[in-house]
Amino acid sequence: MSRTESLADYLRAQGRRSLDRVEAGDEGRNARSALALLDAAVYARSLSDDDPFVVTLAEAGCFGPHGCDEFQPTDQVARLIRFWESGEPWQLLMAIRFALQGAPA
Repeated sequence: MSRTESLADYLRAQGRRSLDRVEAGDEGRNARSALALLDAAVYARSLSDDDPFVVTLAEAGCFGPHGCDEFQPTDQVARLIRFWESGEPWQLLMAIRFALQGAPA
């Protein structure tokens, strides 16, 4: 499995998790999150493994120490993805990149 496939699978799984969440009074937050994450999964799948964003993830260790494992985000990135509610796919990827680089997202 390529890095982009692994990233897309992770985002898709998180989108499904949001769809499955039932919270009274969430005012559509989980549905918006699910749609945004599923869109981001499709977008991530279209990237190449040598895309600068994917390379940044690999350098941060998100694909294991040798860059060949499945996508495993840092705690900060996992939290960012878990609470992502809306926005264009590229905005999520930029927020992840900024989080990995220590800049405010």
